[in-house]
Amino acid sequence: MEPVPFIGISRHRIGVDGKGVTTLAAFHGCPLRCRYCLNAACLGPSDHFYHYTPESLYDKVRIDNLYFLATSGGICFGGGEPLLRVDFIARFRELCGSAWRLTAETSLAVPRAAVVRAAEIFDEFIVDIKDANPVIYKRYTGRSNRQALANLHWLLDKKGPECVTVRVPLIPEYNCDDDRDRTIGLLHRWGATHIDRFEYIVRQPQQGT
Repeated sequence: MEPVPFIGISRHRIGVDGKGVTTLAAFHGCPLRCRYCLNAACLGPSDHFYHYTPESLYDKVRIDNLYFLATSGGICFGGGEPLLRVDFIARFRELCGSAWRLTAETSLAVPRAAVVRAAEIFDEFIVDIKDANPVIYKRYTGRSNRQALANLHWLLDKKGPECVTVRVPLIPEYNCDDDRDRTIGLLHRWGATHIDRFEYIVRQPQQGT
């Protein structure tokens, strides 16, 4: 398998990427163009980032094997959009086995086939659904939310709500508390039980001196 680009690898994370001690491995590449993207580097050229095969990534992160085993932690694949790389992650799962918890931090704005395969690989999903309102979603991300919502509905049904945390942000200048409440109401009707309600922090660019 050819090496693929990663925008970063962050070790010893606790309480932000699922259970236990985790390492975040963030892929380059994303289908969305979110206005307040936290990892905008994933949208630019990939030449200057480290490239890994599943084998070389495993060799890099297994230094924390004892932490993962002791805390039921493991690897959180983010990005960018990790479900664009399900072949890579499937091979990585073969290498690390079932002892490590694998978590996907995803928008679910990918083809259904990728989600079906990911459901067989990952233990847990953290889904940033933005907003259920299609007008708000498209204005913020640049594309329709039909695919992401359909995938989330399927994932909650097939994987189970206990394995899916849905993040519902308040997005300054794009939605309001009432919009967020309507999204959460829809999620409850779909059976979601783990909902993370939070607010995007918009960082203003620093002025030169």
